[in-house]
Amino acid sequence: MGDKVCVGAIAGSYGVRGEVRLKSYCAEPSAIADYAPLTDAADRSFSVTLIRPIKNGFVARLGGVTTKEEADALKGVDLFAPRDRLPAPEDDEYYHADLIGLRVLDTGGTEIGTVRSVMDHGAGDLLEIQGPGLPNTVLLPFTKACVPTVDLAGGRIIADPPEGLL
Repeated sequence: MGDKVCVGAIAGSYGVRGEVRLKSYCAEPSAIADYAPLTDAADRSFSVTLIRPIKNGFVARLGGVTTKEEADALKGVDLFAPRDRLPAPEDDEYYHADLIGLRVLDTGGTEIGTVRSVMDHGAGDLLEIQGPGLPNTVLLPFTKACVPTVDLAGGRIIADPPEGLL
């Protein structure tokens, strides 16, 4: 899905008329509706109308979803927008989709592993790194101090992990 970027997810139904709880991953959360129609991984297309904000997202109406049962069936579905409709990231900003799969090297050039996912639990982004030399995945803070270089063209990240992380 390199030509698409995940911009949100359906968190479940809201009410009995087919509305959904929509979680936006956009920098400006309400901008998710600007990128509609959105598609899911199966390439189903949905128009999006935001009804009102709620805690952790929006109440939204998706095109073609008219009942609570249809909305319930979409819980957990990720929604994607075409990359060419999204704004270009500014300097030192990256779409999470661009970071996943990059090789991670330490400052000496030794390979640590690859980025499995990017997480944000409220205190900033974390890179989940998996590698053959790691017994478990590790979470590396995605800060300038811990990740001084991101080379998208070269498919790599140079990391300076905190003492004891690895």
